[in-house]
Order: sequence, then structure tokens, then C-alpha cells
Amino acid sequence: MRSIYLFLILALYSFTSCSDDNGDMQSESASTTLKFTHNWNGELVTSSDFNTVQYTNQNGEMLSIERLRYLISDITFTNADSEDIILDVYNVVDVTNDNGLSYTPTTEIPVGTYSNVSFTFGFDNEDNSENYLDLNSASFNVPDMLGGGYHYMQFDGKYLDSNSNEQGFNYHTIRAVDNPGMNPTFPQDTFFTVNLGQVVIDNNTVIEVEANLAEWFKSPNLWDLNIYNTVLMPNSSAQIMMYENGQTVFSLSETAE
Repeated sequence: MRSIYLFLILALYSFTSCSDDNGDMQSESASTTLKFTHNWNGELVTSSDFNTVQYTNQNGEMLSIERLRYLISDITFTNADSEDIILDVYNVVDVTNDNGLSYTPTTEIPVGTYSNVSFTFGFDNEDNSENYLDLNSASFNVPDMLGGGYHYMQFDGKYLDSNSNEQGFNYHTIRAVDNPGMNPTFPQDTFFTVNLGQVVIDNNTVIEVEANLAEWFKSPNLWDLNIYNTVLMPNSSAQIMMYENGQTVFSLSETAE
């Protein structure tokens, strides 16, 4: 009887230890989701607001949004010791079709407070040189004569010109290129890092990223759609201006979960 009692004690201890271990393992890491929302100087923008001329940019032109999709990659979590957890992933945020507005990487992140969470807008040059079948099928690629690779963003719409006539614009961002053709050259990198700041990761954290679309047309380059409207991909000066304006587009929502 004593032997049986001892066996039961050991079995109970073993079960309790295993349960505790599993609980610890479950609490060590968690999934995280990036949720992308869009606004125009604080006014919420969704696909239901597209195709209506209703927004006014900093230069005074009224415009509509007809298509908006952009690429983010290399989500990075930086801890208090300045150590980085880099997720080699990408996601297309397709506002037009309500796809990719929430993105949950398969890799779980250790719970805790991170001094910064960041991502790359577009692809860095190494990632941009690879071949992605899904992006190819989505017509997100860039012609070889413009350096190949992929769009960082396609932002299309209509605007009212100086005569109040509707005209189209294609605000497309890519890797800045000169000398289109057989031997293009690249004057400057135009992907950029978006730093969101401190984030606490716990169970199923949602990081809400706000994109103020008005900022693309605002600062430091006041955007005149009467001058810069279409055929901007082979215009390296325009691409660099877009890169500069994009620095203030994204931020961490104050109401992020």
C-alpha cells in the first residue's frame, strides 16, 4: 500500500510539473497582428470612400482615391538590449479589395516590452531582387527597363485640375531609377523604415498602424498634381520626393490594443 501511495504522489507531482512547464511555454511567446487603418487628416478612409472626389491635398487640389495598395516587409522587434527579432516576411496592404489590412506573421514573439517595432515600406534592395510569384500574378512587378523588382505602392485616383476638369493621377512608388533601358542606374534608395515606437507584446497583441494618406502630398515637398500626376515611375526626382514625403505617413495608433 505504501508503494502505491508513493507512486500516486510521484505521478501527481509529475503531472503538476508538466502542467506548469506547459503553462510557462505558452506564456513565453505570442502571436502578433499588424492592423492597418487609413485616414485623411483624421477622417477615416476605407474602400467604401473610393471613387468620389472628396479629399483636398495641401496644395488645394481636390481628389479621389480609386486604388490603393502598398507593400510592407521585414517586421522587426527591438528589445531593451537593442537586440532585433527580424521577421523576413512581406504583406501587401490592398485597401481597394480589403485584403491584407490585418497581418499575423506565423512566427510568435517572446512576450514583454519592446523599445521599438518597425517595418520596411516596400522592399530593401536584396528582397527586391528576388522573384515572388504572388506579386507577379498581382501585377505588382516593375518593368526590367526600370530596374525590375516590385512596386512599393500603387496609389491611383482622379483630381480636379486648374480648370476644374477631372484628370487621373498615378502616385506609384518604386526604387528610384535613372537611365531607363538596358543599363538603368539607381541614384538613391527609396524604401524606408517605419519606426512605431514602444510596444508591449502579450497574448494576441494587435498593433494598429495608422496611415495618414494626406501626408503623401504634404511635407517636406508640397505636391502639385498639375505637375506630378502620371509617368512618375521613370522620374527619379519624383521618386525621391515621394520617399521624403512618406516618412510621416505611418504612426502607431494611440488606441492600439
